Amino acid sequence: MKTKNLIVALILSVGLFTTSCNSSDENEGDTIAPIVGKWQYVKQGSNVSGVETLRDYDGNVSGCDHDFIDLKLDNTAVFGDYDSTLSPCALSTVSGSYDRGDSKVTLTRNGVATTYDIVNLTATELKLKNGAEVFVLIR
Repeated sequence: MKTKNLIVALILSVGLFTTSCNSSDENEGDTIAPIVGKWQYVKQGSNVSGVETLRDYDGNVSGCDHDFIDLKLDNTAVFGDYDSTLSPCALSTVSGSYDRGDSKVTLTRNGVATTYDIVNLTATELKLKNGAEVFVLIR
């Protein structure tokens, strides 16, 4: 019985070791981290020929909260946009939906669906890419 327990423990240890060691620390989009939550836009930019250039997100209004996407558990989404054109930091929202695959997410807003590659997804950061366009969002 001791030998059997030792063999099972050894197999589990080897399995744990091989799954925890990876030659690359990059996320590459495949993750079990939850995408549900409120994500605020902080950066945008481009990735051309593997060279990424980021800047502050153009849609954010100075002095206001960041524009956001709130992804709900039932695959609905709320897109929030702050604007100071008519009144300071006025929030307008649009309801939509999302669908997440292994390494992609499709966001649907005003009936228009856009599919993004999930470049990175952690507990605090979501990086999306569509063609050469890149967006970085935080919780």
